[in-house]
Amino acid sequence: MSSFNRRLALTMLLAPLAACNFQPVYGPGGSGTALRNQIRLTNPDTRIEFEVLSRFEDRLGTGSTYDLDFAIETGQRDLAIDGAENIGRINVVGSLAFTLREAATGRILQQGEVATFTAYATTDSPVATASARRDAENRLAVALADQLVTRLLAGAPTWS
Repeated sequence: MSSFNRRLALTMLLAPLAACNFQPVYGPGGSGTALRNQIRLTNPDTRIEFEVLSRFEDRLGTGSTYDLDFAIETGQRDLAIDGAENIGRINVVGSLAFTLREAATGRILQQGEVATFTAYATTDSPVATASARRDAENRLAVALADQLVTRLLAGAPTWS
């Protein structure tokens, strides 16, 4: 029988966090609850921007206290090229630059950029390849939105 006590181990691991004023983001008074339904994003112009907006609103809702402007840049890199010069795998890379402003005053509260990539495989079927590319772009949009939310939640204690 093991003498390992999970509760004691967890308590010992979390004790240093309590000492440094650790506060859960979605706990009472955390920045996650403070930002819920407070941020309005600019209207999307592209399908990828719409996917980012959709994921962002799923995570934090929408409101009118803060305005968030963002711009997305995407590109692709060919990864797997065989002897006949057929491309078998493609990376879709993207970055999202953002500026968060206080709606009432226009004062910039936070700005920055997040970036990531996804990939998809090509096939002999153009329809299947187009579907895989669209899926990769959707995954890219979700990943960018999640990184954006994380960055805003991390920075919120300094401006919210």
